[in-house]
Amino acid sequence: MERQENKEGIRGWLNPGRYGIERFAYWLMRLTGIGLLVYFIAHIYETSTILSGKAAWEKMLELTQTTEGHVILAIVIGMCVFHTANGIRLMLGQGGIGVGKPGRPDYPYTPRSINMKNKMCIYASIGLAALAMMYGLGVMFGE
Repeated sequence: MERQENKEGIRGWLNPGRYGIERFAYWLMRLTGIGLLVYFIAHIYETSTILSGKAAWEKMLELTQTTEGHVILAIVIGMCVFHTANGIRLMLGQGGIGVGKPGRPDYPYTPRSINMKNKMCIYASIGLAALAMMYGLGVMFGE
């Protein structure tokens, strides 16, 4: 039994040339999920400071109502929009909508779920997230 070498290693997971936009959407979905969880926990902590009185609340607002805080909030808006739009794409795909008709899996097998419609939905999810982030920045910084 020959030993096979792992030539790419962990860097191979993120190789966009090998996997394309589908792998990028996979990783972005996971990263946005973790980011939204972190934001959710931080938001609960921030909001709970009001229980310590008005002074503690205003001190917390001094930390969050800054340029950096607004940029972070715009990133959260983008994460939320991408995660939602891509999740809807995945749910529709699981239901067979937009995937195409099943075919015989002859070699070389190319999955029908990774068609141009599906790829365009990924690009649209990324575009919607970018537009939402720009809109959020415009609102927060007063255009």
